[in-house]
Amino acid sequence: NLSQFQIPIVVKSSDVSCSNSLKNEKQILSQLGNHHPQIVKFLGDSLSFENGTQFYNLFLEYAQKGSLADQMRISGGKFSFSDVKKYTKSILKGLCFIHEEGFVHGDIKLQNVLLFENGVAKIADFGLAKRADEKTGCQFRGTPLFMSPEIVAGGEVGSPADIWALGCAVVEMASGKPAWSFSPESDVSALLYRIGVAGESPEIPSNLCPEGKDFLGKCFAKDPNDRWSARMLLDHPFVSDLEDPCCSDSDVQLASVSPRCPLEFPDWESADESTLDSVESIVFSDESDSLSWSSISGRLEEELVSDGAPEWSDMDGWVTVR
Repeated sequence: NLSQFQIPIVVKSSDVSCSNSLKNEKQILSQLGNHHPQIVKFLGDSLSFENGTQFYNLFLEYAQKGSLADQMRISGGKFSFSDVKKYTKSILKGLCFIHEEGFVHGDIKLQNVLLFENGVAKIADFGLAKRADEKTGCQFRGTPLFMSPEIVAGGEVGSPADIWALGCAVVEMASGKPAWSFSPESDVSALLYRIGVAGESPEIPSNLCPEGKDFLGKCFAKDPNDRWSARMLLDHPFVSDLEDPCCSDSDVQLASVSPRCPLEFPDWESADESTLDSVESIVFSDESDSLSWSSISGRLEEELVSDGAPEWSDMDGWVTVR
């Protein structure tokens, strides 16, 4: 019964047989609770039948302004310097809470940070999140443009991977372009080679202030043990002088732009806004202690899989995802 909710909601829905990501999101959000102002609120779940098919439905609060990626396009392709700092601090506060509660988000990017009418930015799309101590073996998954070197090398996904992804998001907010020079026609395995084998880092925007450049340097430390934590970065001069983000939810209204699938590639700067197929997971053999170019070029070509993005449609003041 949707009338029970006092705020506008979004209904993310999937065939039960393909609902593992949504169920994982529900479990993570249930454990995190609805008390942090930078985490999207979980409002419940249900099962339903439609044309003989059973669906799993996840109810979440809805963001009036869509995602940060949506808002950046509306803002002319990139954010002002003050907005970059403001949204960076919001994401950091959310990540600090997630990490200190013992979880890893696993897919931080502008598409997965929602913006509300009152200016509050909240982390969403926890379909790939996990407990920090949960072992995933050699399997890694996420959005390649935001993957850290240790993920590409088949290592365990920990909180430092979220910090690397945050750095990529800051680069995109400041420059208006993805952190890596890449196009829909490019070879994903070549990008992963640059990250995991060649040891490249995203280029830091020249228009950033010295504090911003130093902040990104802390995010892009190659060794995850050397990468600053979210708590440490909150004290960095790049964001420490900002007031805390607004915490009120009183102005939340229904959005006309829906959030994105957790595994969707970002939109590219092109006339037709074409996108790449999404990547669910890429698995390497446990027999190899390091990632080689041959393993990338051969196995990525075989194992990159497309997980079709759900289709959103407005209906009676709420949104259903199929």
